[in-house]
Amino acid sequence: MKHRILICLLIAAGLLGGCKKFLETEPEDFVTPDNYYNTEADLRRALNGVYNRLIDNFGRMYSRGLFSYLSISDESFYKNITINNIKVMEFDAGQLDVGRFWETCYQGIDRANLLLENVNKPKMDETRRNMIRGEALFLRAYYFFLLVDNFGGVPLKLVSTKSPTDNFLPRSTVKDVYTQIVKDMKEAEGLVSDISNYAYNETVTKTAVQAILARVYLTMAGEPLKETARYKDALDYADSVIASGRHSLNPDYKQIFINHSQDKYDLQECLWEVGMFGNQLGSSQLAGAVGIENGLECPDDKIGYSGGGIHPTARMFEMYDSGDIRRDWAIAPYKYVISNGITSKSNYTDVQIYDRTIGKWRREYETATPKNRTYNSTNFPVIRYADVLLMKAEAENEVNGPNAAAYSALNQVRRRGYGKPVNTPDAAVDAPAGMNDLAFREFLQNERARELAFEGMRKHDLMRWGLYLEKMRTLAAEITSTAPSAFRYAANAAKNVTERNLVFPIPNTETTVNHLIIQNPNW
Repeated sequence: MKHRILICLLIAAGLLGGCKKFLETEPEDFVTPDNYYNTEADLRRALNGVYNRLIDNFGRMYSRGLFSYLSISDESFYKNITINNIKVMEFDAGQLDVGRFWETCYQGIDRANLLLENVNKPKMDETRRNMIRGEALFLRAYYFFLLVDNFGGVPLKLVSTKSPTDNFLPRSTVKDVYTQIVKDMKEAEGLVSDISNYAYNETVTKTAVQAILARVYLTMAGEPLKETARYKDALDYADSVIASGRHSLNPDYKQIFINHSQDKYDLQECLWEVGMFGNQLGSSQLAGAVGIENGLECPDDKIGYSGGGIHPTARMFEMYDSGDIRRDWAIAPYKYVISNGITSKSNYTDVQIYDRTIGKWRREYETATPKNRTYNSTNFPVIRYADVLLMKAEAENEVNGPNAAAYSALNQVRRRGYGKPVNTPDAAVDAPAGMNDLAFREFLQNERARELAFEGMRKHDLMRWGLYLEKMRTLAAEITSTAPSAFRYAANAAKNVTERNLVFPIPNTETTVNHLIIQNPNW
């Protein structure tokens, strides 16, 4: 987080009895809703605490998990991980990372609820109060979106925790959770500020809300709800972002990610980013692992260490044409090696596809020093303008067929991917003309994989398209039959995927104490 440090607030409530004088003294070192939320600054600090849960020091949110081991798909595999690990989809309801993911989302929800319950306390400018309310509403909804997208129906907790003895809640239906998400986000849309009022994109703004609403509606249109009428809602919200004129594609694909590594903001391309701050070497504990967990292999701390733990599948590599410049940026064409004390690049050969690693965020571009082996300040992009254009193309196709508007949105992304002017037709790179809706859908699905590779979207997309099981089963067969023998283990995650993996298990930490919770099937 380059603009601000998000402060994690610990709000506690105490019930004191008796009549002794010291018990009547106003506490000075104890934060409660009664002696807090009295100023605008208090509200801002509390809002920072809501944002804070998107980072999570344990690495289960956007600092690490949501773009890596919580989003296993057919685009990548973990090096040298073979058995008994979430990274190869072999785990149960006691898995620590899944449990922590659940808990962190509910921490964010509870903090948002507490802020919303107290947002009217201080005397302050009403416009600024409404901005805080809007951001808190959106963030609460976004945490619920992460939960329902990964667990199915979840308890719909809309009031803050007052006591450890508060009543437990049963799971709400997927439909009811999405209804609340849409309600909160639509209210937030009219309250949050415009991105033009900021020099950074770590704060939720109007176009960010609209873009995420488009994502929510596309998800509702697919599995498991299959509310196909929501494609029109997704189209409307994608169109709202486009019509705002606030955003455009960065003409240089690789520069998007170089900017992240260099702690630079790109408000045109990146509508909303989760901000990381520092590298855990100082007092601030808000760093992430973007480009480390998912980085190119480098043993040199000065350049920026990464073990290169995540490798692309051949399927992912072969989705790109050789002229698509995104391939050799998203998938590293080299690694760093040290020989006789000298660090140099070592290029992969044409046949070393499985040896390669993710190359999207390259630590060699980081400017902050000293560099930590496991943490950095590289932001993570939750939603980019390219995603908005691809959502526009998808929704347009589902509502109106593969018309000129659908082709235009899709081809802007493709042209940028080949280093071409985005608004100039180019027969060499544009999507094939004359496709029917089925062919366009399949082409669009592959284009999303190419553009958004390793950004935590592939699993989400395959799930909502109802393709996750099919893609993982065919991946297992592909790797087993065609991968070099040293990399046949890369099929293990795909082999372990069954129907139960369409959702995560409700964590044991929840089912043990909340007897109203019903576990997901086969967990």
